[in-house]
Amino acid sequence: MTETETSRTEEFDAPPLRRLRYFHGQMLGARDFQREQEYHREKLRLRMRCLLGYGVVCGLHVEPAPRDEDDCPPDAEAPAEGEADRTEHTRRRAKVKLTPGLAVDCDGNEVVVRGGCVIDLWKALPPDERDTDTVWVGIEYAERPVEPTRAVYNDACADTSDCEFGWTEECHKVRVTGCEPPVDERCDTCCSPCEHKVLWLARIDCVDWYEPVRRDQIHMNVRRPFGRHLPTVITGINWIHGHTYTIDEAKALLGTQDQDGGLVVRFSADVRSDTLRPGVVELQVIEGGSGRNASTWYMGGAFAEPDAESDGCDEFTEGFRYRQTTRETLQDGDRLLITVRAAFILDRCCRPVDGTHVGGRVPTIDAEATPAAAHGGCHLPPSGIGPWTSGTGAGGDVFESWFFVKER
Repeated sequence: MTETETSRTEEFDAPPLRRLRYFHGQMLGARDFQREQEYHREKLRLRMRCLLGYGVVCGLHVEPAPRDEDDCPPDAEAPAEGEADRTEHTRRRAKVKLTPGLAVDCDGNEVVVRGGCVIDLWKALPPDERDTDTVWVGIEYAERPVEPTRAVYNDACADTSDCEFGWTEECHKVRVTGCEPPVDERCDTCCSPCEHKVLWLARIDCVDWYEPVRRDQIHMNVRRPFGRHLPTVITGINWIHGHTYTIDEAKALLGTQDQDGGLVVRFSADVRSDTLRPGVVELQVIEGGSGRNASTWYMGGAFAEPDAESDGCDEFTEGFRYRQTTRETLQDGDRLLITVRAAFILDRCCRPVDGTHVGGRVPTIDAEATPAAAHGGCHLPPSGIGPWTSGTGAGGDVFESWFFVKER
């Protein structure tokens, strides 16, 4: 075995796997059965995190608490100094509801929430983190002993009580923090040790402790979907898919005569700048008309320098700007087809961007400055969480979008 192979083996985060070997006349104690249980549990955790990954499997949505849960119960904590003049209806009512669901933490433990529970954000928040109006809500795997049972006889070699808990219940703990949680930046979640045990489900902005939490304050795009790794996706573009622009608007959008213009694409995480090469983005103009009257041609373009909003490192960027470099002008009735070959754009872990433009619903970067596209139903992505992004979970593929041009 080479030195490299040895170092890689030593980094694998798994204990020795030893199973009980039965034989006739064997004397077994509680320790033997406990170790046998742990063997099977570790095998299950190992398969879960290495073959399937971790994250939220289903449910576990953070929602505003029902109105009948808003008011504090009679035994609510007494008001702090300086708050005694507040009436009953102005007491802290910042609460959210956690729905039932299933998740797997980064150790491979299954976290099951069987019934919905209401979370009092103020009480759940550590006292030293209460000077904030932004909080994160998550869950963590936990265990607790249940069902006390009287022992038939005591162990002569150990100091044990007459009563022992007979069962261990697997449960969960709710975690609330006012400090932004760290991001799991591991490329391989199988072999390397797991440091962040809490699965974060939502970020709540602009919390007013004395008012109920509104739905628009809850952002669940911070949660990690179940899988081996978190794919990098396209989160925003600066044009409206399928929209009709005037010729002048199209010129400004393409940067035809403006060095600061161009088509902008934003990613959910850093991508390698050296993968933004000629040919990755393609602009095809489909001229107005039909049949033999219609023709197509390719518009020249190039990547602009990385934006100042990126992390300032030339090696990585969180977006790019692609502007027209030729002088051709779009005409009335033309359609501009924008193609981004996402399979050739690699993230920090050298994995391809998951670029499938599902439903054509990646939002515009500045949604307030541009009208929303009319999509009809399906207001939420297939995951049911957060704004639309590109991607199906398979990775790679081609991001396609277009807009139309009219003289007026």
